Formats: sequence, C-alpha cells, structure tokens
Amino acid sequence: MKVALAGIEPEIWRRFVVPADITLDRLHDVVQIVMGWQDYHLHQFSIDGKIYTEDPESPEDGKDDGRYRLGTLVKRKGFSFEYVYDFGDNWIHYVTLEETNYSLGPRDEPVRLLAGERACPPEDVGGIGGYAEYCEAMKDKKHPKLKEYVGWRGHYDPEMIDIDAKNIELLKYLRWSRPRLMIWEV
Repeated sequence: MKVALAGIEPEIWRRFVVPADITLDRLHDVVQIVMGWQDYHLHQFSIDGKIYTEDPESPEDGKDDGRYRLGTLVKRKGFSFEYVYDFGDNWIHYVTLEETNYSLGPRDEPVRLLAGERACPPEDVGGIGGYAEYCEAMKDKKHPKLKEYVGWRGHYDPEMIDIDAKNIELLKYLRWSRPRLMIWEV
C-alpha cells in the first residue's frame, strides 16, 4: 500500500505492507505509525462513497471501522481511497493498493514499512497553511515565530524519515495488539 499526504509538495508518502484481513481501525493505527502522527485526533476513511470511523454515534456519522476488513472493501490493484486525520487541521491522505500479491519472506513481519519520503508535519501545526509557515520559520533564523516553534516542537527536519525506527514501532504494535488467551478483567 502507499499513503500520501494531499496538498503538500514535495510529496510526503509511505509504502507499507499490511495483511488483507486487517480491520480499518488497525489500518488507522498502522498509518499513524508509518506517517508519524501521534493519534491525538479523530479520523475517518472514505471508501467507495461510504464513511468508516471510530465509534460513530449514528448511521449518518458512518460505519464502525473496527467491523470492516480492508480486503473486503479494497480488492483491486490501483484502487485508492481517502483517509482523513484531525478534522481541525484536516490532513487528507490518499491510500492506494499498489500490490495484491506481495510475498513475505520467512522472517518478514506481516506489517512493515518499506519506503517513504519526508517527515510528517507536527501535530496541531494548523493544516497545510500552518505547515508551510512552520517550514518557512524553520529555515529563516530571523523569522518572528522561530523561537516559539522551536520551543513548541524542538528541532524539525522536513526531510527526515527513520524507516528502521518506524519498523520498530510497528513491531511493538504487533506485539501489543496480538490476541490473548484470556481477557484481562479490570
């Protein structure tokens, strides 16, 4: 699969592998990890004109994304759909099924980041316009908001992506989300 953030040039994208039977709520988790988001905000998928989201309050809000598997909704190579994260900043992502017969090696994990370019925007930066201003401030040592932005986020390199670190996070996610023999009752 490939996920690309809409409206930003040069493109911020990731290519990753997930099993066809992954549920959309878990696909959301994977996209959060591979892109570098922090999962602070709501999200939704729009697939073939239908909305899938977490914990919808009514049918008008969409369908519960935890009840649908990717492979039942997305079957053909080249099919794209939309994933929106943070309805305030309105980060629109285009997700494309690039390959349907990907073969895992004997030591490969079923969820893995293969490639990508550029760092994800910081959370709550203000959408595309806020991100553009943020990047300009990071490049201009005399920008009036530079000190504020560095204090808020620290050093930010828009070209930086650490694929190995993201794969470690995906491994942790697989470990934490594995099925359990017994339910832990609190």
